[in-house]
Amino acid sequence: MEIENIFTISEQPLVTFGIAAAAALLVGYLVQALGRRLLLRITKRLIVVDALVRRTVRPMQLVMPLLFLQFVLFAAPGEWKLIPYARHGVGLIFIFALTWLVVSAISGVAATIAALKPVSASNNLEARRIHTQTRIVARTLMGVVWIIGFGIMLTTFPGIRAIGASLLASAGLAGIVAGLAARPVLGNLIAGLQIALSQPIRIDDVVVIEGEWGRIEEITSTYIVIAVWDERRLVVPLQWLIEHPFQNWTRNTSQIIGTVYLWLDYGAPMAALRAELDRICKAASEWDGRLSLLQVTDASASSIQVRALVTSIDSSRNWDLRCKVREGLIGFMQENYPQQLPRQRNELSGLLNEENSESQLAGMPPQAAHAADSGQRRRPGPGESSEEGKTQRRPLVTPAPQREPAAASEPVMVQRRPAPKE
Repeated sequence: MEIENIFTISEQPLVTFGIAAAAALLVGYLVQALGRRLLLRITKRLIVVDALVRRTVRPMQLVMPLLFLQFVLFAAPGEWKLIPYARHGVGLIFIFALTWLVVSAISGVAATIAALKPVSASNNLEARRIHTQTRIVARTLMGVVWIIGFGIMLTTFPGIRAIGASLLASAGLAGIVAGLAARPVLGNLIAGLQIALSQPIRIDDVVVIEGEWGRIEEITSTYIVIAVWDERRLVVPLQWLIEHPFQNWTRNTSQIIGTVYLWLDYGAPMAALRAELDRICKAASEWDGRLSLLQVTDASASSIQVRALVTSIDSSRNWDLRCKVREGLIGFMQENYPQQLPRQRNELSGLLNEENSESQLAGMPPQAAHAADSGQRRRPGPGESSEEGKTQRRPLVTPAPQREPAAASEPVMVQRRPAPKE
């Protein structure tokens, strides 16, 4: 007996319809639960299929009951007033559930592929490449699936379907307008596909963008997120990334060479410094043993520039190694050669010569000092008179004035006043 006949011959068709709808939902849920357990047992050793089943559990809990409910709704008599609206509403939910199911399946496959190639490995270049491609392609496909799903849902409305048919005639103009309006969005989407194919950057790459050092934490279909070293997050649109230059420190390998600069005196012992650099690098766990080099790279009037090159397997370890080398070399110079640290030299020979000449003149007899002082006077230049060329200079040593003694042969005349008369 068909389901339509059950509703027709039943004395209470609405009650019968309600019982049939509830039974359909229950059967659909039970079928989904049994099928999920069976698939999990079968695919226990199949990593990709197992992850796919686990990711699609929640959408399947909605898809299977709605599928059985659809059978009951289409079997119900069409003359019932609410049946067309119920069919349309359940159909919309069913399309949404199917779209969700496909998106979950794509996400499950992408997550499984990423799990098979962990980024935490020491040599993770291939893993980062796979992670980048998987994320961008998966998110692009999920976006397309959502657009298609919502488009199918909109076509179930007769009014919107008529509007779409009328717009189809002017598709060229509408496409131009939509393209101009959505140019940034479309540009980022195209840039995302370009990054997925050419891969100038990958997940966990160390980059320097606009002077900011950090690691690529996330790549979406429109932007990337960079985890800066001080726990900030830098968000960069993909289109900007394609159009501007940037530094990628882990493009081919994560190995890197670091530099340490020191300014020292010209007498700095280079052999001792090279031996100390080798000792510091060998004692540091961050050094990979590839390179340890010390060179004089520049010189100024008062000091020389010394550059140390050290290598590590990645940039984070190299930063720590550079700090250790800088601190170790400075401490070595302070402890053993403090006099070879940068110093400022001043020339004082002119001032010393003048002071020495004055001290020499002060110790001469008056006649010799006068003669030496006269010899230091400037000769008259061309066009100058002898009086103008003379140096107006006070003598450094002035002889004390001497009194001449009175002659013994000359008498001394004493004049007395006469006494007053009484």
